[in-house]
Amino acid sequence: MTTTLADNIRFLRALITRPKSIGALFPSSPALARAMARQIDPHAGPVLEIGVGTGVISEAILEHGVSPDRLTLLEYDEEMARHLAERFARATVIQGDAFDLDRTLAGQRDTIFGAIVSSIPLLNHPVPRRRGYMEALAKRLTPSGVIIQFSYGPNAPVAPPQGYAVTRADLVLANIPPAQVWVYRKA
Repeated sequence: MTTTLADNIRFLRALITRPKSIGALFPSSPALARAMARQIDPHAGPVLEIGVGTGVISEAILEHGVSPDRLTLLEYDEEMARHLAERFARATVIQGDAFDLDRTLAGQRDTIFGAIVSSIPLLNHPVPRRRGYMEALAKRLTPSGVIIQFSYGPNAPVAPPQGYAVTRADLVLANIPPAQVWVYRKA
């Protein structure tokens, strides 16, 4: 799992043009990517990754055993989405707004996911927006599905939706800055 110079340039360009959407000074580390991928049961159903960026977590998800034809990648940045479509040609790549899932995933309206992996910088958004986002994700999960979210804060970035619980699955020190991996699942 490597990040190329071109990936770093893409990331830097996005950071400069829309810093609130990026939420980090560096792409996710391979250690963070593997920690997030480990939370997925590769046979539990389709996987949705949101806020894909350069694709380092996507690569870890695929290495973890998720078939590319069962992976949907949702990225806001148009240039990054084009790059992801080339890099992960067998996955479904959608360019759109993670905070408007009904419209963004209109082509997959009936798809229920076994896991949703989110790299959205939730701490950059007000609490009501975070809550709405998490509730929208929960509506798209199988009964045994999980939402995996990382955060740089000491606590989960948002309270779990009603009927869900959240646990810290990992603390990844080999990331700049260190990150925590949170898993939301039905209580």
